[in-house]
Amino acid sequence: MTTAPLAGPGPLAGLDPGRSKCGLVLTDPERREIREALVLPPEAAWERLERWHRQQGLAAVVIGDGTGSGPWRRRLEPLLPVELVDERGTTLAARRRYWQLFPARGWRRLLPLGLRQPPRDYDDVVAQLLLERRLGWELIRTTPAP
Repeated sequence: MTTAPLAGPGPLAGLDPGRSKCGLVLTDPERREIREALVLPPEAAWERLERWHRQQGLAAVVIGDGTGSGPWRRRLEPLLPVELVDERGTTLAARRRYWQLFPARGWRRLLPLGLRQPPRDYDDVVAQLLLERRLGWELIRTTPAP
């Protein structure tokens, strides 16, 4: 894992690869806020990454270094720079972060944080955390939950 500045200006994509679903986020060009956040099947995630790169000129894709990263890295590297980030602990951290980004409502507010399970897949929050680990700061999220 590198801590050098990411090459080139422009938006970044964060990817949490999975076999059945992937978390995917897009930053603004200044890398301060999330413009889009999605949970998609792998092929749809690939198509979205290609479209973002075509339309917005992605500077790089930040991807978790887990077991599913190898095929994604090999597929992405001919297209644009790929940055690997240690993804240990991101699933649990993303569950906590989910509730910060989208505060519980109704009866879920009554549950202790450790017992709350997000009401949807939150792989996009994992992708956001990967980006934040690489950048070294929290991104602002104004997009609604997918």
